[in-house]
Parts: sequence; structure tokens; C-alpha cells
Amino acid sequence: MRTRDMFFGVPGGRLFARIWDGHDVRHDRAPIILFHDSLGCVDVWRDFPSEVAAATGRAVVAYDRLGFGRSDPHPTVLSADFIRDEARTGLPALRQALHIDRMVLFGHSVGGAMAVAAGAMFPAATGAVITEAAQAFVEERTLARVAEARQAMRAPDQIARLARYHGRKARWVLDAWTETWLSPDFAAWTLDDYLRLLHCPVLAIHGDRDEFGSQAFPQRIGALPPTRTRVVIAEDCGHVPHRERPEIVLKAVRECLATVD
Repeated sequence: MRTRDMFFGVPGGRLFARIWDGHDVRHDRAPIILFHDSLGCVDVWRDFPSEVAAATGRAVVAYDRLGFGRSDPHPTVLSADFIRDEARTGLPALRQALHIDRMVLFGHSVGGAMAVAAGAMFPAATGAVITEAAQAFVEERTLARVAEARQAMRAPDQIARLARYHGRKARWVLDAWTETWLSPDFAAWTLDDYLRLLHCPVLAIHGDRDEFGSQAFPQRIGALPPTRTRVVIAEDCGHVPHRERPEIVLKAVRECLATVD
């Protein structure tokens, strides 16, 4: 699978993106845009983008949000509206840079919430929304695990692991995750209003042993959209189904997109 890298601008800096395509990709089909998780970036997706491109025959685009990976440092702290804000900043800039009209939105963890919000805000351009291990509201299980991670990952060796992907931004990346989720300003957040505005097929994938959220999350994602939805629970699987059970994820994505242009 061929890849190419690029940078594009947003208010506050430049973002890094990578595109997977090749002779087996049909460019008349909407590309898949990947939204990474709270500690993620393009490189953390590993081989999954090329695998999903091969499985679906679509180009795949992943990008590092501002403050993450190879993108520029974020000039401030994340706001409580950072999920909605990504659909207003990074995604439109990416679409403009790559001349993307129709798109499929796929997000892992908090990236799944971003995919839902973006699909609600750009209904005419969104062919499908796919979430993987996405949070749909603030659950006690999520907060408990984030609080545990805040303590464990402040150790020098853990910051060094993050720095392999985020460089000097590693501590900001960790704080952007933990302090935002644990903030009282974020306690009432839900995806409900965005879910009700989706006008495309929706696929929600979740591991049955996901340590960061119960099956109440995919159930909510599957129940509220007024369009065709499907929930897939991957057995014996934690928070990263595309790495732990890739065969289940690829099969579900391929089936979801079989009738999407």
C-alpha cells in the first residue's frame, strides 16, 4: 500500500497527515478519515490504516491533532468542548487540503466521539460513522481508569514512552487526556445531541472487556441515531479492538461500507 505524508495549517499551527492509497483503491469511493485516541497519533495506528484500505478498497487518511504526534504543539490547554471543536478546526482544514467531499469517519476511543460529532455537523458529506471503543457520556468506570492512569503515567519511564510518539509534547498530551476528563466542567458531557443528528449508517464496535467503558456506550451509540445502526461486541477484547481483534473490526467495517459510495 502506497503512503504519502503532508502538513496542513490550522489556527495555532500545522498538522501532520498520512494518506494510504494505491492501485487497489477506488478513488470514486469516499475515503476513510481516522481520528486517534487521547494518547494517540498517526504512528500509533501502526498497520491498521493499510489493512482497512486493503479490506475496503478505499483511501485512508489519518492525522495528528494539534499538540499530538508530529503536529505542532498546542498553544493552550484543551477546552471542555474539544470534541466538538475538532469538527470545526482540524477536519475542515484536512478536507480542504485534500479536496475531500464525501467521507467516512472512523474514530477510536475519544476519536470515536469526534467522528460522531463531525458526522452530525457535516451530514451531507458523511457516508458513514464508525466508532471503536468510543465513550458516549462520562461513566464512572472511565473516570476511575483515567485517575489511575494519571498517577501511573507520570512516572519518568511512562513519559519517555509517550515521548517516542509526541516528543517534548508528551506531558501536555498526558495532561490533555487526564485533566480534561477529570475536570468538573466535563462531567455533564454526552454525545446524545450529536447522535440524534446523524443521517448515515452507524457502526459501533466495542470490546466486551473494555477497561475504559461498559457496553452502555455502544448501546447508546446504536440506539439514538435515526438511521441504520449496528453494534458489534468483540469477545475477549479490551480497549483496542483493531489491535486485539483486527479480523472482527475489518469484517464489520467492510460490511458496513459495502453499500456506501
